[in-house]
Amino acid sequence: MDYLNVDRPTPSSSFMKDAEEKEANDDLEVDNSKCVLQKIATLYADQLMSDLVLEVGGVGYPAHRLILCANSEVFQVMLMNREWSEWRESRIVLQETTSAAAVFPLFLKYLYTGQIRISHQTVLPVLSLADKYNVKDLVTLCLCYMSNHIAQAARLGEIVAWMQYTMACGHNDVAKACQNFVKWNFEWACSERELPRLEGDALLALLQHSDLVLHNEMSAHDFVVRWLSVQRERLNASGLPEAEVKAHWESLVVAVFSHVRFPMMCPKQLAKLLLSPLIQEHKEFFMERLAIAMSYQSGQYERVSEVMSLPGNSSLFTPRLYTEDTWGSVLAVDNFHSLPCYHTRPFIFSTRPCVSDADTQDKLTEWTIELYPKGVWFRKSLLIVWARSYDVPEAVLRTVRLSIACQHPPEEGDLRVKIGILVWGVQKGVEHISSVVEKVHRFSAQNRVLNIDGALDFDELNTPLYSPSPRARSRPPSPAPQPQQHSRCANCAGPCSVTDEPRHLLGPNRDQLKIQVVIVPLTDYCTIGNPDMNA
Repeated sequence: MDYLNVDRPTPSSSFMKDAEEKEANDDLEVDNSKCVLQKIATLYADQLMSDLVLEVGGVGYPAHRLILCANSEVFQVMLMNREWSEWRESRIVLQETTSAAAVFPLFLKYLYTGQIRISHQTVLPVLSLADKYNVKDLVTLCLCYMSNHIAQAARLGEIVAWMQYTMACGHNDVAKACQNFVKWNFEWACSERELPRLEGDALLALLQHSDLVLHNEMSAHDFVVRWLSVQRERLNASGLPEAEVKAHWESLVVAVFSHVRFPMMCPKQLAKLLLSPLIQEHKEFFMERLAIAMSYQSGQYERVSEVMSLPGNSSLFTPRLYTEDTWGSVLAVDNFHSLPCYHTRPFIFSTRPCVSDADTQDKLTEWTIELYPKGVWFRKSLLIVWARSYDVPEAVLRTVRLSIACQHPPEEGDLRVKIGILVWGVQKGVEHISSVVEKVHRFSAQNRVLNIDGALDFDELNTPLYSPSPRARSRPPSPAPQPQQHSRCANCAGPCSVTDEPRHLLGPNRDQLKIQVVIVPLTDYCTIGNPDMNA
């Protein structure tokens, strides 16, 4: 018998495939990364097998070339490139500022563990080290932290330093957020504690903006005087020759006061300035600026046109966002959560028809503001036109709307104004102007109403979504709720902070909405820097 040729059953292909899949399904991926990271962190904590010492501020920190090179492109070039002398050294002296040296242990520990504790005081020096050594992930974390603590930085006197550093290093998103905060909360953000830190270039950049929020232009003048007082003390203590100190001081006065808009001051304020010691000291410069202001206030527009044609004077006759009662009003809505759907809250106030006193018309311009904080509902209606009629279906807009109406527009021509919507908000318990919307509009007898949508995000403001009150039950239901959107840092892929309460509701119960409307008249001599604002 040929046993070799006996037919034996062989596994089918499907059986083999099932076995292979079963074996594959038995594979288990184990994540033990925390343990591995803990071992790497032990190298730092116990200073085991270090092959390098980094000396910062006279203190030596044992380190490992491999860890430094893996986290920093700068260290990689420094320690692996033979053209650098550091590649063969066992001890490297790093030149750091005093503040950066104080946080260097935190920075070095982060390279090993990926963990770091930062605060308002330490985030800037940590960011400077992350920038210097190009640790990109740490840069992102610092910028994310800063974007979520801008209001607290202002309260603690750090906002100016944050703004100037991020502007200088090209962190544009955070720099813009800091600058906007300072512009819109200028009179308390730039406190006396911030004056020594504020550099001349940063101050000039702020003064050039027309969306600078001030009580009036006199506030800008008073701030510049205080800032110059600090600069004079520094110059006097600098040890420079007297001639250099005098020349630098005069150029500084001219540079900053060239951006103070004296024509936006009333004649009484201009007359008061004549008694200022600083103006008496620099009569030649200030007398010319005050004369230009008086020409505008008295209606000598030929002189104004001449001044406008000169370089650097184009914004002198453009008003900023002035918050004094002359130019607007605060709209406060209490008990926000109890308001019914499609609630309308009207406000009425008056403004002056012209910034200058040349206009002898004493009649104020009256405005009616209707605020729709919980959406706009258009009822079903019947439109009757020539020879027939049309059914207009009802519609609901998920928007926060401000409807601005000029009660008595000019019968001929139009009234050109700049409208500022200042929206108050709260961040970590600090109330401040959190956003500003500007519009330039021409009101006339045929165009009396301007609707502004989007000054606040509807879904954010109405989260958690409101419940209709009994008065609103006969009205159409609210549109289906949208998923809650959390704010995201421009430098971070994930949400920087998650909150269940809208950031625009104030008060101890988080139920007050506060908006300030500013309406300032514009003339043919006004220039608006933002092209999108021009009507």
